[in-house]
Amino acid sequence: MLRRLVPAAYRPVLANRVFRRLILGFAVSYLGDGMSFVAVAWLAIELAPQATAGLWVGGAVAAYTLPGVVGALVFGRRLRRVPARRLLLADNVVRGVFLGAVPLAWLAGLLTLPLYVVLLAVSSLLHAWGTAGKYTLLAELLPGEQRLAANTLVSSLEFAATIAGPAIAGVLVTYVASALVLGVDALTYVFLAVLVARMRLPESGHVSLVDQAAARGGLALLRSHPELLGLLTLTWFFNFLYGPVEVALPLHVTDDLHGPGTLLGLYWMLFGIGAVLGGL
Repeated sequence: MLRRLVPAAYRPVLANRVFRRLILGFAVSYLGDGMSFVAVAWLAIELAPQATAGLWVGGAVAAYTLPGVVGALVFGRRLRRVPARRLLLADNVVRGVFLGAVPLAWLAGLLTLPLYVVLLAVSSLLHAWGTAGKYTLLAELLPGEQRLAANTLVSSLEFAATIAGPAIAGVLVTYVASALVLGVDALTYVFLAVLVARMRLPESGHVSLVDQAAARGGLALLRSHPELLGLLTLTWFFNFLYGPVEVALPLHVTDDLHGPGTLLGLYWMLFGIGAVLGGL
């Protein structure tokens, strides 16, 4: 009966035992990311003086993501030939250790705003490489005809986490502590790292993290297809204009509405639901 409920395209993928365990780890990690959507900004608001809260929230949100871009550029020469499994492990260990240091410093009474931003920044340095390693690992694990279905399943889990994660985090930052929510996020990365470390996964495969020929021909491709350049520009502007929302929404909830963390979690949950419905 259960087999009939699963679309035919996904059955061969889900029949792979290693893949099933791998997406379990991804699902847990994505849930932690969804929770940090609320917790990163909320903890910055709690730590910052009211007059400079906007600056520190912006710094914390940027520190949680922007260094990943820097890491992608700075470590490119050294990491592009590292096996996908090791990249995924390295990213999750770094994320787990440095995000885990946030609640430890908070419990010890040592967490300051500069330390908080530094810990967030270091935790994200390898994240772009970890993401590349994740999808490369899937490509190494599965034959070509199954990769689209696998990527769709993984993306669906990520979208689901943007709904469940903020809802859970909103309750936890209101009734427990926002620093401890980041500790939970750290544990989800540790969980994925342990899962990957114990699996029999390919150490190196036939799929390269960076297609050298494609990379060299990227600019030529954009010149020959102006519509791609237009799409890239539009995407960049969308993300550029969306970024301030992650700072403005928590401040709107606290300063204008004087609402609790559950309200911020509700807003992000509704945002996630809208994103999922819009993609259908």
